[in-house]
Amino acid sequence: MNRHYKTLELDKILQRLSDLTVLDTARDKALKLEPVFELDKVNKRLKQTDDALMLSGRFGSPSFGGAVSCAGSLRRAQAGGCLSTSELLKIARTLHVIRTVKEWHSKFASVENSLDIYFSGLVSNKFLEDKITTAIISEDEISDKASPALSDIRRKIRTASSKAREVLDKIIHSSSYVKYLQEAIVTQRDGRYVVPVRSECRNNVPGLVHDTSSSGQTVFIEPMGVVQANNDIKLLKGKEEDEIERILFELSVSAGDYADAIIKSYDNLCTLNLIFAKAEFAYRMRASMPVMNDRGKINLKQARHPLIEKEKVVPIDVNLGNEFDTLVITGPNTGGKTVTLKTIGLLTLMAMCGLLVPCADNSELSVFRRVLVDIGDEQSIEQSLSTFSAHMTNIVQIIKLANAGSLCLIDELGAGTDPVEGAALAIAILEKLRSKGAKIASTTHYAELKEFALRTDGVENGCCEFDVATLKPTYRLLIGVPGKSNAFAISRRLGLGEDVVERANELVSTESRQFEDVVEKLEKRRQGLEKQLENANRLTAKANTEKQKAENELRKAKLDAEREIERAKQEAQRIVSSTRARADALVEELEKARREKELSAEQRSKLRRDINQMEAGADPIKLKNIPDEEYKLPRPLKVGDEVLIYDIDKNATVLAPPNKDGVVLVQAGIIKTRVDIKNLRLLKSKVKPPAAKLTTTRSMPSRMDARPETEVDVRGLTAFEATGVVDKAIDNAVLSGINKLTIIHGKGTGVLRREINRFLRSNKAVKSQRLGTFGEGEDGVTIVELR
Repeated sequence: MNRHYKTLELDKILQRLSDLTVLDTARDKALKLEPVFELDKVNKRLKQTDDALMLSGRFGSPSFGGAVSCAGSLRRAQAGGCLSTSELLKIARTLHVIRTVKEWHSKFASVENSLDIYFSGLVSNKFLEDKITTAIISEDEISDKASPALSDIRRKIRTASSKAREVLDKIIHSSSYVKYLQEAIVTQRDGRYVVPVRSECRNNVPGLVHDTSSSGQTVFIEPMGVVQANNDIKLLKGKEEDEIERILFELSVSAGDYADAIIKSYDNLCTLNLIFAKAEFAYRMRASMPVMNDRGKINLKQARHPLIEKEKVVPIDVNLGNEFDTLVITGPNTGGKTVTLKTIGLLTLMAMCGLLVPCADNSELSVFRRVLVDIGDEQSIEQSLSTFSAHMTNIVQIIKLANAGSLCLIDELGAGTDPVEGAALAIAILEKLRSKGAKIASTTHYAELKEFALRTDGVENGCCEFDVATLKPTYRLLIGVPGKSNAFAISRRLGLGEDVVERANELVSTESRQFEDVVEKLEKRRQGLEKQLENANRLTAKANTEKQKAENELRKAKLDAEREIERAKQEAQRIVSSTRARADALVEELEKARREKELSAEQRSKLRRDINQMEAGADPIKLKNIPDEEYKLPRPLKVGDEVLIYDIDKNATVLAPPNKDGVVLVQAGIIKTRVDIKNLRLLKSKVKPPAAKLTTTRSMPSRMDARPETEVDVRGLTAFEATGVVDKAIDNAVLSGINKLTIIHGKGTGVLRREINRFLRSNKAVKSQRLGTFGEGEDGVTIVELR
């Protein structure tokens, strides 16, 4: 592997990726994966991985286990060779995996994705798969179903074997021969049935000797009575082997005919296995797809090094190539400077390999022609290289290779030599690399480089934050702020004598001390502003939450008000329709009486009752039977009491105490009204009115009381609520003699229309139903004809 890639530990990433693959070929591809340098190819690879992650999340991952590379066997079969049973079974298993993966893809064939080209390259061949698995049971056994000839041969072998065993069974159970046998059993030698006879009695059992035991005490004799049967079995065995060879050759020819398609399908299968392994790796890292460019711009948000444990890694935000092309990172040792460099480089290489990177959404990375790295101590005694010499050797190569398409990552630039010369050399190296157009990120401890970044356009300071109070780094990267080495503070905390620390402080030059003081003041100011910003963000989030809550409440109140108004309108329509019907009936009776010119007492009484009922029906408030003895409140009403408006059976809340006329202001739902105190019952009081004194009436609906609606609007309701409203409207329409009903459900997603039509089909009162035509509301309404 490229030395620079290995320094960034890309090999460890690829090893983890390979562990997630199933197929050997896919594992090799994962280990040999290399970055590509064309933006289109990088975006294509990333899109494939992202699509695989999406498909895995929605449909689960396909199974690739069981497939193996059969290219060698298939090419040999294509050339006319005969394959073994194990080779043919491997081909069948591979065909099975290809078929199952293709069937898995068919579940979401309508979902457009960038992997369709590989799925379409999978050619299933169930004919060959079944032909092999039907003929071959295992590596050592061919099925009787492989061919009719094989089945017939094996049947004859079983018949001959049965005859031979019958003869031998008679011998081993015969009193004449049993005394000569070592054991009364039948066994085989060289495929022929024999019996074990004592060595000294071999002449007493006529037959052919086939073998002798290792001790010489037993000889295995084939009795003359089974020689012919054994001969038949031997001949049949030979035919069986010939038939098996013919079957294997026939299967090999079939496999050879499809060799190219199987090999191509297996290659696509391995590619898919690698892509889905990338998706699994991305899921485990909680990675996302970065936005790629080829202009050298890097903007990572909440980036995490993938080789550091999730519980320990600290996300960083880093950008490069936008407002500045060079980032100089300072800070104490063990503060995270090197990890920052490796994170930038490794995530860049991973993206160029088609791997999603562990960072927040909308992070941006660039495609670089070269990623050049000098990180770590490469001191070598064998090559007589000191630390400084090793670093300089690497940097010389970096300067030679760097160009406008390069990303250069240099750790501890200029370290390992005289500080003054090292700082000057570091500045000169940065200037040289910048002149070549490279993007650079470097770490250092030199104050001269901090000053260089402050006074040079296109060069920016960065630092890894360090908590001096706890002597622990926070590993946060701060862009635009130079860092301190904090050597004195760390030494003091670790127990170095105060006099030594003070003396060291005196030896520091005035300019250096002033610079460090400025840096310290800037850091304190930054921390203060950061706390203020955090507090402001928290208050803003809280205000937004409260605002959203208030908007939701207002929206709910408006919706409730609209529903109450709609219910009131419907109730008014019902009252008007019912009263009109009663009035028409009374007019008809009066007209009839006028014609008869005389009313009997019974008719006058009936007309009076009808008029009273019509007046009562026209009153929206139906009074209940008031008991003779009036209800007495257990205590005076006060604001906030829950009461019952007795005559309309409605709960309400007291808004104001009774006035001098005994009228109380209450709120029932969203409606405020004034009610006589005598019509109120206190709900919260433990004193309840006597049950015996209260009477209620319940009436069954009649044709005159039913609400004759011809239109029902269920828009905005759930399917459950809507079917209840429609059911009630149908009942009222039937009672009112209406035979046509229009249900307004809107178009929308079609769910409400579907559920209402399903309900109508099961309602016995419905004669027919259809969607509206032009002018009736089209698909937004359903016209119902009632029986």
